[in-house]
Amino acid sequence: MSASMPERGFYGRLARRRLLFLAGAFCFVLASATMDILTGPAGLSLSEVVAAVFQPGQSEATLRTIVWTFRIPTAAFALLIGCALGVAGAEMQTILGNPLASPFTLGVSAAAGFGAALAMVCGVAVAPGVAAFIVPANAFVFATLCSLVVYGIAKIKRGSSETIILCGIALLFLFNSGVAFLEYIASEDELQAVVFWMFGSLQGATWPKLAVVASVLAIAIPIIASQAWKLTALRLGDVQAQNLGIDVERLRLRILILVSMLTAVAVCFAGTIGFIGLVGPHLARILVGEDQRYFLPLSGLIGALLLSLASIASKMLFPGAIFPVGIATSLIGVPFFTAMIIGRKRNSW
Repeated sequence: MSASMPERGFYGRLARRRLLFLAGAFCFVLASATMDILTGPAGLSLSEVVAAVFQPGQSEATLRTIVWTFRIPTAAFALLIGCALGVAGAEMQTILGNPLASPFTLGVSAAAGFGAALAMVCGVAVAPGVAAFIVPANAFVFATLCSLVVYGIAKIKRGSSETIILCGIALLFLFNSGVAFLEYIASEDELQAVVFWMFGSLQGATWPKLAVVASVLAIAIPIIASQAWKLTALRLGDVQAQNLGIDVERLRLRILILVSMLTAVAVCFAGTIGFIGLVGPHLARILVGEDQRYFLPLSGLIGALLLSLASIASKMLFPGAIFPVGIATSLIGVPFFTAMIIGRKRNSW
């Protein structure tokens, strides 16, 4: 009994420390979202934005439109898309056992880009009755098809991580080649539209799109969280996880479907946004370790925070204009990830 008391004290302190990181990340997310709403080309003052948010009936129609139609949806969109990419990256790294894995490892983003380019260049709609949403609909359908192909091959080959990675890489090059071909035959205006979409953008945010992304998150995250201890055990290796009674193949394929769904819905609405699903989980792992009870929510919070900061940066780089957020994430992500690699060598995380 006396030997277990120090252990309980240690794990209690560890749990409190991890909860403190979660609470801190949540506070930073709220602060970043607030700053995102306050910044923009319109140059509104703090008092005007606060009045439009809390007293919309007493604000001018133009001010109300700017805040409620553009700024708040965009800020919320950054949080939801960032959370989806952060969670997808965390679980992709978990099921593949590869710290360099990200939501785009399986070629899902390349497939979505091909679907979007097909709509922009050729006007082809793969889903009937969606003419008004042909680009995101095409992107979602192709991303889903890519995920189903990976799932089918992985199921045939019993869901090994090597099979999933190799299949994803093959599809990545296939769809990238398709995008390159469509860019080659596109007109100047079509090429500009494709390139801009591939950069990634949050400016198409609307309340219906927010509802779709939020619904997918509300479905996927609780299911992943219910498998927390199994995913934590999976980080010990397939053999150890199987010895604990875990069906590794079924678990890996189930999480693969959910990760693909999160990635597909993020990419189809926001385009290709890199580094969020790679850097976010790394930071979360440094702070709280591999325990999925803390690693999963912190990855989502850090992903939301990083994309929210990128959204702010995209509006501040060139005053009066909005920079593509995908470029902003790269500008932030590359030096940040490089610093993490240097720190890992020095501190041996």
